[in-house]
Amino acid sequence: MRPLKTLKRLYDEESHVVLTEKGSPPRVIFSGEDFLLEDLPIGTRVIFPRPPLEGVPNLKAAIRWAINHPEGMEPLHALLRPGMKVTVALDDISLPLPPMRTPDVRQTVLEIVLELLADSGVDDVHLVIANALHRRMTEAEMRRMVGQKIFDAFHPDRYYNHDAEDPDGIVELERTAQGEVVALNRRAAESDLLVYLNINLVPMDGGHKSVGTGLANYASLRAHHNPRTIRDSESYMEPRCSALHRSTERIGRAIDKHLKVFHIETALNNRMFGGPLAFLGQKEEDYTEVDRLKFQATRYALSKMPRAAKRKLFFSVPAAYEVIGVHAGATEGCHEKTLELCWKQYSVPVEGQSDIVVFGVPYVSPYNVNSILNPLLLQVMGLGYFYNLNRGVPLVKKGGVIILCHPAYDEFDPEHHPSYIEFFNRLLPETRDAMALEQKYEREFAENPSYVHLYRKANAYHGAHPFYMWYWGENGRQQVGKVIVAGAENNHVPELLGWERTDTLAEAIDSARGFMGRSATISLVHMPPILQTDVRLGREAKPETRG
Repeated sequence: MRPLKTLKRLYDEESHVVLTEKGSPPRVIFSGEDFLLEDLPIGTRVIFPRPPLEGVPNLKAAIRWAINHPEGMEPLHALLRPGMKVTVALDDISLPLPPMRTPDVRQTVLEIVLELLADSGVDDVHLVIANALHRRMTEAEMRRMVGQKIFDAFHPDRYYNHDAEDPDGIVELERTAQGEVVALNRRAAESDLLVYLNINLVPMDGGHKSVGTGLANYASLRAHHNPRTIRDSESYMEPRCSALHRSTERIGRAIDKHLKVFHIETALNNRMFGGPLAFLGQKEEDYTEVDRLKFQATRYALSKMPRAAKRKLFFSVPAAYEVIGVHAGATEGCHEKTLELCWKQYSVPVEGQSDIVVFGVPYVSPYNVNSILNPLLLQVMGLGYFYNLNRGVPLVKKGGVIILCHPAYDEFDPEHHPSYIEFFNRLLPETRDAMALEQKYEREFAENPSYVHLYRKANAYHGAHPFYMWYWGENGRQQVGKVIVAGAENNHVPELLGWERTDTLAEAIDSARGFMGRSATISLVHMPPILQTDVRLGREAKPETRG
């Protein structure tokens, strides 16, 4: 990299977009547990996240204000009475990514809420992790999330993971007019008050999706975790354009008819990196000499470490997230306020779509915390989350090319993802058709006694979960002309996923230009931290997206 004093500022402070020209610095791009340092072709558009919004100056005061001034409901203290039955549900370890510094915001909220419950004479209190069909959190993870004092007071009898396969622990409340099963954790459904404690990292989270998904069972989740609903979702990250959210809203409104739900939603900024890795949250133009030395030292150290050690190292560095807002009360009014903060932090205006879009894929996703980003999770990151990180239309044009920078290793965690191994090695060689997979195999995996047992008694994702991961990429598969994995260390994984591979990013860009034309437009989405593109089309331009 060139000395700081000679760097030319090429970006617009408002749009957070750089147009690469001669002399631009190379870009730092995640590739699994490693970093690439890449010079991009002249004319490449580099899209950066917005800088982190400032956290609230006094988090405990913000929490107390929110629960005393809720949206569309009485204050929390007014809903309490001695002897009542209260359940507090919490988002699981899939949020935030990576796990945040302690004390986790869930601990801070719980300390205030539990004190209020005790002062109000409420002794029958359970804490339930709303993990849906995700794996059970370990005791160590549960302790870290709520702190030692709360863990000791409530675990294991009154602080535990939701069990979607417990025949006595689920109650069906009703079915919607569309036939969607409204089933819920029995303890929550039979409580006088359900308090849901949510973390909003992206706009897909929160709202009606919290209770109706996190505390549901397989029969209920099938209503929206299916390929048809996914195909009908313009973007998972823009609820008004998402058939998935329309289904969860119908289910959530039915739940709200049956029980009193008080939401506490927290929105975070995007300060993923702190301490020695803080430079990763900056533009390369802003690197100091110290930052460059840190980067080179980090990259060198990683090059000498086994992959498992690198992974452990990254997961040992918590994120420096700060809470930028707390809202409470009725589901929809509370969530509307939260979404406003999410857009303010993550939405980046961009002029027009691109023919080729490059993403660096980091080591972590919602489904491999303290584990391995296996091939199915690489797929869901690229064609599920990254493709859908937009408002309006996707950043990549219909028929365009997505380039993912990742080793695409053929590696699975047998403890967390046993059903993924069978899905990848047995089913994908037969077909990649999501509809066929759903019709022929989903129920077999969902009802497999071994997978049910491992979900309930160990720390494995549900047997149906790899299907959801495949469905999640359905929009990307339908709309993108080609996916290329730059730096893939084998041919097997890209081939089974229906992708191409190259050794380097430069080769991937050359291949993509051969597919799209030499004048193809290119964008690099500089993540992490998270951003969402808000693509603005010219007056005469038509969105090149769903057919």
